[in-house]
Amino acid sequence: MTDPTTPAPRPDEAPIPPAERVFIFDTTLRDGEQSPGAAMNLEEKVRIARILDELRVDVMEAGFPVSSKGDFDAVQAVARAVKDAGVCGLARAKRHDIEQAAEALQGAVRPRIHTFLSTSPLHRLHKLNMSEEQVLEAITDSVTLARNLCDDVEWSAEDGSRTEPDFLCRCVEVAIKAGATTINIPDTVGYTTPQEYQDLFARVMARVPTSDRAIFSAHCHNDLGLAVANSLAAIQGGARQIECTINGLGERAGNAALEEVVMALRVRRDTLPFRTRIRTEVLTRASRLVSSVTGFVVQPNKAIVGANAFAHESGIHQDGIIKNRATYEIMTPQSVGLEKTSLRLGKLSGSNAFRAKLIEMGYALGDNALTEAFARFKDLADRKKEIFDEDILALVDEGIAEAQNRIRFESLEILAGSKGPPKATIELLMDGQKAGAEATGNGPVDATFNAIQKLVPHRGKLLLYQVSAITAGTDAQAEVTVRLEEDGCTVNGQGTDPDTLVASAKAYIHALNRLAIKRLRTLPPEEGSL
Repeated sequence: MTDPTTPAPRPDEAPIPPAERVFIFDTTLRDGEQSPGAAMNLEEKVRIARILDELRVDVMEAGFPVSSKGDFDAVQAVARAVKDAGVCGLARAKRHDIEQAAEALQGAVRPRIHTFLSTSPLHRLHKLNMSEEQVLEAITDSVTLARNLCDDVEWSAEDGSRTEPDFLCRCVEVAIKAGATTINIPDTVGYTTPQEYQDLFARVMARVPTSDRAIFSAHCHNDLGLAVANSLAAIQGGARQIECTINGLGERAGNAALEEVVMALRVRRDTLPFRTRIRTEVLTRASRLVSSVTGFVVQPNKAIVGANAFAHESGIHQDGIIKNRATYEIMTPQSVGLEKTSLRLGKLSGSNAFRAKLIEMGYALGDNALTEAFARFKDLADRKKEIFDEDILALVDEGIAEAQNRIRFESLEILAGSKGPPKATIELLMDGQKAGAEATGNGPVDATFNAIQKLVPHRGKLLLYQVSAITAGTDAQAEVTVRLEEDGCTVNGQGTDPDTLVASAKAYIHALNRLAIKRLRTLPPEEGSL
């Protein structure tokens, strides 16, 4: 079936034959945000939505409108900002949820309501306390209401991979009859295996007589590390929509990573003869933006977008690459948005060279932001012999993040050594006003955090303090990650600086800013996840 809400190809897009078409449904803004500590404010969601639109995802799930006023406003803002992709709002099988989703999506170029209900025996008994007939009735009522409010309706069988095949077929048939245009059979807990999942789609589509009236979708979690493999298997079983997130962000072990699914389809067309409309050259920028906004570091050996994905240190590999890049690279760095550079930056470089480097790396900053970033660069270059691309990315991303924070780092002085307890003197900008404090601690980091807590009282418990070097060498920038937990809310904060203690203070302040945002978010106790 051809999705009636699919955008027409742009002038720079070659049309894709329907038999080869795979739709990409991105849920970074909804399921990805459910990762502990990954809360995004409205402005951050809109920034990510715009790069997803540039990436040319077919549909983006902007949030769960009924969960809070903040989420409703964010879905509404994304719906109005996105110019090409479909925008989707999640809703439980409840009238108020569905009506809120419809209202939040007004103004979207291609709105979609995504409603779901658990179908597995485990969920029916322990979560819903509903019989099979009650579940079928709820599916009919919710999908019918959604279809009356929106032409494009997706229905999901939560925990579908653990649902009895006979009952799953009945649920799918009922949902299609009620007006669902997309049927999602998620592997909600990442339990299935590729062959099982492929067979499940093939069996359901063969047994439901009206299956040709809907697009079938796969939504895989990564609890066993099989999310991408299961997603690709679903395509082989007949699914034509894959639900995924940038960097594999999501609850628990995360979701299928969009960049991995898309590049697997692009590189292995010999065994997977399918295509998406994704502009793969935008993948790296999208990955870095999501990492910067959420504070979730992309592991260096992460496929496609990790720092080491196109790095070769072994002499044997280097020799092969010099002779023929295909010996050790199955795709080019340029195909995912990485560009090799011959422009080396140092303390004698001017602002024009710095601007050119940022443009090459995918950043287009305004004059004020460029001036601030260049000042930070010159300060770093005075203290560091060699500037790497990762250093520049860290400087820019830090500046973008700081622009949205109410609490900002100003200065830090540390007195430490073998005599007496370490003492930290900190100065912060709080809503534009300078404030200072000093404190002692068991070590310089403890003293720094104690001084910050004097200025920003909170009940957050430190769960993680992690230091890593962005690049090699004794003058490398330190990257510090801090995780705080307060009343069940968990947030991550990051900071970078050649001085590890300064980076630690910045990370702690970043976490406190995110904790302030998180306190404003409230979700219904019965909220589910796909």
